[in-house]
Amino acid sequence: MCNSTGTSCNFSCHCGYSYIMSVFANNQAGASPPGPVLNKTTIPCCPNIVAVNSISWESLMIQWQAVRGADLYKVQAVDSSNQTVLCNDTSPMCVLSDLNCNTMYNVFVFPCNEALGCNNSCRPQTQETAPCMPERVTVRPINSSSINITWTPTNKVAKYTVTVIALDSSFTCQSSATSCQVNGLSCGSSYQVTSIASTDAGQSIPSYSVSFQTAPCCPATLNVTQVTQAMSNVSWSDAQGAQSFMASLTSSRGNATCHTTQTKCLMGCITCGTNYTVSLQVTNSNGDTAVCVYRGFSTSKCCPSRIRLHTRFNNTLRVSWLSSSSGNFTAQVTGGGRDYACSPAPGQSMCDVSEVTCGDVYTVMVAPINPDGTMVPFCPSRMYSGMITSLFTL
Repeated sequence: MCNSTGTSCNFSCHCGYSYIMSVFANNQAGASPPGPVLNKTTIPCCPNIVAVNSISWESLMIQWQAVRGADLYKVQAVDSSNQTVLCNDTSPMCVLSDLNCNTMYNVFVFPCNEALGCNNSCRPQTQETAPCMPERVTVRPINSSSINITWTPTNKVAKYTVTVIALDSSFTCQSSATSCQVNGLSCGSSYQVTSIASTDAGQSIPSYSVSFQTAPCCPATLNVTQVTQAMSNVSWSDAQGAQSFMASLTSSRGNATCHTTQTKCLMGCITCGTNYTVSLQVTNSNGDTAVCVYRGFSTSKCCPSRIRLHTRFNNTLRVSWLSSSSGNFTAQVTGGGRDYACSPAPGQSMCDVSEVTCGDVYTVMVAPINPDGTMVPFCPSRMYSGMITSLFTL
């Protein structure tokens, strides 16, 4: 109630209520009958508690306590450029979708009724949306077990977590910049690389996945076996991630190379009595290579040439030859149902076998002795026939 001698009176009313009003006149004689009854509803109150939460990368959930006198609630999210996302609902909750990532919004909840409209004096709540997804993720190899990952930043300030996943292992690295390095990767393996941005508002959706394959592994074992004086067989174990191989024998006297998709290679044009460096280049399906160097390989000494068989007194045969290299040699003579062998004195290129039978056919082979005491197995043999006093080559 208020009293006035004028024609107006001010009341202090609560928001969200309906008031019934009438005017009485008073003088010394008493009060007049009441005037017309007026029904007046005040504007709804602003919600006291408004909760804003991120429920996805581009959506906010807004909840508040219902207020007296509100028939409808108008919810707005306004960014720094005054772009507005609007939601109208009769319930005390609302979801605003299709918001921009990594953006600060002022979120307003305006209660409304049919009589007076909306209470536009309500204060906003501020909320930042989740960070944006990293873009243009690229992978660059540093060495056989390390890679450098870079991306294009799409946020004002964010921390980035990169995940590198294989079938049986995973690696992570973190950075506030635009790159990071991952070490300890396995050779010959395929990986999927993704990046996620993080801020106080949450995490972004993962970046598009990038496939990456490390360089192939080197075979664990490699063996070189000499087949003939000018040909060797190179074989190796399987190598993870390998598609093709290039085997190389390198020396100062010449090189030999072989390309193959198998795990062995027969290589010719090698030189006897030569030290070779053995290497294997392994290539995967992406064209990435690994160069594998193994212990050296030495070809056997050259087989002697100009082998001759001479008759001597007392049923003795002399074997002579010409050799371009020094070292130990052995001569094997077979004939007459017996096997004979002799070795020359140091520095000599001849030796004798005794107690031979005249008139027989003899097969002669002269070969170098390997450092392990074995005889080089592929030197050619010669066949001789004739009287003991005059042998001829067949």
